[in-house]
Amino acid sequence: MASLLKSTRLVGGMTMISRVFGMIRDIILARLFGAGLGFDVFIVAFRIPNFLRRLFAEGGFSQAFVPVLSEYREKRSPEEVKALIDQTGATLGLILFIISILGVIIAPLMISVFAPGFIGESDKFDLAAQMLRITFPYILFISLTAFAGAILNTYRNFGVPAFTPVLLNLSLIACAIWVAPMFPEGQQIIALAWGVLIAGVIQLGFQIPFLLKLKLLPFPRFNRDKEGVSRILMLMLPTLFAASITQINLLIDTLIASFLQTGSISWLYYSDRMVELPLGVLGVALATVILPNLSTEHAKGDDRSFSNILVWAMGLVCLIAIPAAFGLALLSGPILTTLFQYAEFTTNDVIMSSRSLIAYSIGLPGFILIKVFSSAFFSRQNTQTPVKIAAIAMVLNIVLNLLLVGIYQHAGLALASSLSAYINAGLLYMRLKQAGISVTLSPVLKIMSRVCIAVVFMSLFLVFLPPDNTIWFEWDVYTRVMQLAIWILAGASIYVFSLYLSGLRLKDVTTPRD
Repeated sequence: MASLLKSTRLVGGMTMISRVFGMIRDIILARLFGAGLGFDVFIVAFRIPNFLRRLFAEGGFSQAFVPVLSEYREKRSPEEVKALIDQTGATLGLILFIISILGVIIAPLMISVFAPGFIGESDKFDLAAQMLRITFPYILFISLTAFAGAILNTYRNFGVPAFTPVLLNLSLIACAIWVAPMFPEGQQIIALAWGVLIAGVIQLGFQIPFLLKLKLLPFPRFNRDKEGVSRILMLMLPTLFAASITQINLLIDTLIASFLQTGSISWLYYSDRMVELPLGVLGVALATVILPNLSTEHAKGDDRSFSNILVWAMGLVCLIAIPAAFGLALLSGPILTTLFQYAEFTTNDVIMSSRSLIAYSIGLPGFILIKVFSSAFFSRQNTQTPVKIAAIAMVLNIVLNLLLVGIYQHAGLALASSLSAYINAGLLYMRLKQAGISVTLSPVLKIMSRVCIAVVFMSLFLVFLPPDNTIWFEWDVYTRVMQLAIWILAGASIYVFSLYLSGLRLKDVTTPRD
């Protein structure tokens, strides 16, 4: 089990690189395009195929494919493994090709469904439909990329798939800086749509050499392993919904936000991106690493190791996600000011984005726990339970959206997502216990109690000592960066020192129990 930590560090490190480039991307986009009409439209045009990507790629397909492929690798011959991969590639590719063609044809209808607030504004609606026709085929390339990544992850090559998203960020940066100026005034945002499509092609091509090295490059052929593919499709249908509940909630937020004042969609996007950093580095890394390991332990029938992996993952969530949530919330203004408040991104954009960032930060531990607990069910090829719980959480999220949006506007949408995440995670944990999966909470609660004490000291420091937001607005970029680095390092140091005084040592959490 010690390899779990090494793999998590590798995936987390690669994801951190991706998130850093994502941060650079967002800084450039905020500077060039701000938070107005054009960027609102781009987010809608990108979020629709990105949502479907989560359904057909990381969310639904990978969660169904990895357990079956892990079982084949453990119990069947290499020829049978290759047959499964070949037919899965053929089936997935055909489905995605048809969906991509349909998406391009019915782009205006999809904009009407996912952003109905644009219908009465022809400039927004027409631009959104035009950009969606460019971005929609991204789902074909990125889903096949996720298929390749799932194969590599199953064979414990975690680094390549984790690094691949960097290429999307580089493509968007390049198109924003060098391609956008080639478009007429008012149409420059379209360059970002082309950046998305180009990235999909590059990301898929990047993984091909590594599949060749494993001699597992899919050669699409039908009638190779109908039984295995049928199992994957049966598992995939419910996971399409269950594993993508966060993305569904984001789409619902976008739909409602399209009726709010211009800029609301952009404010939610920028604040969500800040939460995506720790969510990606820890949440995605943990889910990526533990799914094939949980699948292997379940195939072996080793319930003790299966439970120990879950306890270990929950301990890491407590150690990292709780202080990250408080840090993001308390430093929301300085972070957004330092990263984005230049040129087209105004002080009002900072204030409004800060409100939704605080609301999203509240739910960070819940978002990560959903990934951990869902992986436990998916690894056992149990997709029914997560989908039922995800349905409950989505309905509650819609109810909370309607209750809170009138009071807090766009921030109410973010808060509703956070609250529904905890409900989702709590119900998943309860069903794990009911399913007979022994997940001992005592070591997790021991860690959490000490983490909470340390977070109190860190929070008191960050509440009373950093300068007021209005002062950050007046500083130049160098002063902002230096000041932000100082306060982040100081807060982190107080947190770590408080943990040390409480008696908690890093090895108590980072060393999985055998």
